[in-house]
Amino acid sequence: MAFGAQYYKHTLNFRFDAGTSRGVLRKKDSYFLKIFQKDQPDVFGIGEAGPLKGLSIDYGEIAERKIKEIVELVNLSSGNIDFEGLINTLERFPSVRFALETALFDFQNNGKREIFKNSFFENQRPIAINGLVWMGSKEFMQRQIKEKIDAGFDTIKLKIAALNFEEELSIIKNLRKEFSSSQITLRLDANGGFSKTDALEKLKRLSDFHIHSIEQPIEANQVDEITFLCQKSPIPIVLDEELINPTLEKNELLEIIKPQYIILKPSLMGGISGSREWINIAEKNNIKWWITSALESNIGLNAICQFVAEFPDNRLAQGLGTGQLYHNNFDSPLKVENGQISYRKDLEWNLDYFN
Repeated sequence: MAFGAQYYKHTLNFRFDAGTSRGVLRKKDSYFLKIFQKDQPDVFGIGEAGPLKGLSIDYGEIAERKIKEIVELVNLSSGNIDFEGLINTLERFPSVRFALETALFDFQNNGKREIFKNSFFENQRPIAINGLVWMGSKEFMQRQIKEKIDAGFDTIKLKIAALNFEEELSIIKNLRKEFSSSQITLRLDANGGFSKTDALEKLKRLSDFHIHSIEQPIEANQVDEITFLCQKSPIPIVLDEELINPTLEKNELLEIIKPQYIILKPSLMGGISGSREWINIAEKNNIKWWITSALESNIGLNAICQFVAEFPDNRLAQGLGTGQLYHNNFDSPLKVENGQISYRKDLEWNLDYFN
C-alpha cells in the first residue's frame, strides 16, 4: 500500500482576548497532517498538532519541521511504513505524535473522522464538560459566569491569579451567594500564578467557598513545595503543568507528590499513547483524573472527545468546551448543549480547507 501525506498550517483567531496568568491569547497556530492512500486520496485521515507557546517542547517551527519530515518520509516511501515505530520516535514531539496517531486512527476507520469506535461517535452519547471562564476584568468574568450558567453548565472552571486576589475572592463570593456547591461545582485554575510563600494562605481563604479543586497553584518543577501543598491544602490540588516535561519519571512524580487529581492534555503529554500511560499510573496510585483540550481546533477536539469516551466510568466533567473560542474554526458535528458535548450525526464537517 503506497501512502501519501500533506501538511497544512492554519492560524486560529480568538473571538476575544483570552486571559491567563501567562498572558493574553489572541491567535494560535495549528499544524495539520493528512494521511491517505495515493490511489484513493479522497479517503483521508487528519490529525492536528497544536503546540502551545511557553508549554510545549515542540512549539512553533519545531513541530512544523517535524511534520514536514513525516510528510516527506511518507511521500518518498513506495511500500508499507512502520507507523508504530515512527510514533515511538516522537516522544520529544508530543503534539506531532498526537497528530500522527489521530490521523492514522481516522484513516484506518475509513476517513470519516471516527478516531475510536465508541458511544460518543456511534451513538451520540454526550460527555459532561466544564464551562470555562477566562481571566479579564471583574465585569468580564462575571458576565462569562452568567453566560455559562444560563447555558446549562453546572461545573464552572474559573481562571484566577491574574487580577488582584481580593477581587477574585469577591467574584467567587458573589457566585457562591447565588449558587450553592450542590448547584454549581466550582473549579479554579491558577496556572502556577500563586507564589510558594503565600499559596497555602490563599488556598485557606478560598476554601470558605466550597471549591471542588484548584489546578497548579504554584509554578511547575517545585516538587517539595507542591508536595507540601497537596498534603496541607484544604482544597484538592490538581496537577497540570507539572506533568508537562516533568523532571522526574511519571510514576516517581505521582508517588512523591500524591495529588488528588491530574489533568491530561494529549497534545502536551505524549499524545494518545502517552496519556494512556499517565492514566494507568494515576489509577494505580488512586489518583483521579480528567482530560482537557489544549486550545485545539474542532479537529483535535473531536479526537480528544472520542478518546475521553474510551473511559465511560470516568464521570467527572471534562475540559472540552474550547471549540467555540475561534471565529475561524472548522464547522463540525460537535455540539455543546446544557453543559455537555456530543457528536451530532445530523451535522457535517466542512474541511474544504484541506482539499
